[in-house]
Amino acid sequence: MRDVSRIADGIKPSGIRKFFDIVSEMPDAISLGVGEPDFDTPWHIVDEGIYSLERGKTFYTSNSGLVELREEICSWYEKKYEVHFNPAKECLITVGGSEGIDLALRALINPGDEVIIPEPCYVSYVPCAALAGAVPVTIDLKNENLFKLTAEELEAAITDKTKVLILSFPNNPTGAVMTKEDLRPIAELCIKNDIYVISDEIYSELTYTEEGHYSIGAFPGMEDRTIIINGFSKAYAMTGWRLGYALAPQKIAGLMTKIHQFCIMCAPTTSQYAAIEAVKNGDKDIAVMRKSYDERRRFLFKRLGEMGMPAFEPMGAFYIFPSIQNFGMTSDEFATKLLKEQKLAVVPGNAFGTSGEGFIRISYAYSIDQLREALDRIEKFIM
Repeated sequence: MRDVSRIADGIKPSGIRKFFDIVSEMPDAISLGVGEPDFDTPWHIVDEGIYSLERGKTFYTSNSGLVELREEICSWYEKKYEVHFNPAKECLITVGGSEGIDLALRALINPGDEVIIPEPCYVSYVPCAALAGAVPVTIDLKNENLFKLTAEELEAAITDKTKVLILSFPNNPTGAVMTKEDLRPIAELCIKNDIYVISDEIYSELTYTEEGHYSIGAFPGMEDRTIIINGFSKAYAMTGWRLGYALAPQKIAGLMTKIHQFCIMCAPTTSQYAAIEAVKNGDKDIAVMRKSYDERRRFLFKRLGEMGMPAFEPMGAFYIFPSIQNFGMTSDEFATKLLKEQKLAVVPGNAFGTSGEGFIRISYAYSIDQLREALDRIEKFIM
């Protein structure tokens, strides 16, 4: 038989799902491994999805998505982050944020172009870049810099083949955020070197600083080179609805829509009607969930420090990234033994890139009671 795709064959399975699959068949196990809100989708959002079904709204939408949803998203982004996109030509509704990342890379990349990817990062960036024909160039972010990307690190990675920088802040897995002043020199380098930025802002609403989230697309000169990826899974507890969106300059949005047109057709219609209600009336829901996550964040940060597992204080998303370097084990060894001996699943840090070695990712998208029991198990394991 003829060979299959060497690129696809060479991609490693997700390090997250490996532990999730094991724990799903283990009685009495607790998993802190999956980044999924433990809240139910707010009822007024669910109700709007049900109502759309009752009205027979079960047909394809346009490839770009419902006009009203695109208008609401663009209006919301402009009011909240002072970033302007035309809903008719610069907004695309996608099947989750992950599809948006894939579409953006395929729309931008020619074979051999380099994509800079700061790590630790979401597990799909490197595979999606490779599948698009790019050469992934990773930057190992540092714990001492709070896992933020510095201008010096970015400049050192830029070559004449650099085409795209992927930014992911608030960050999965570290919980790191980048402020407006952190992002300013990054934007200046991208403008100077004519680099596109794919800004994954899926955790934008789960930011715990007074300043809140800042989008790199808001800087003058960045509007024509920034593709913003966001969605409804994290902020609105709508993971299973599989709905995201991309905001991009007209030419790029058009190319993304063309690819989406042939591969997907359109995002789920029911989810789109529910999402209109989410954008219009969901800010209070976000505030309630964010407050709860913040309480859990503070609890974990304090308790882990008391247990001798130091971590910098995460200011975004719902993850904490403690060091396990004092225990004489690799990240994989620590996570595997913890699961076997205490029936507790976390994700080894190296699942998110080589710079994650020596750390584990703990998700706090779980109840305080579950987190308290989980940390009791960790304490027994390390003592």
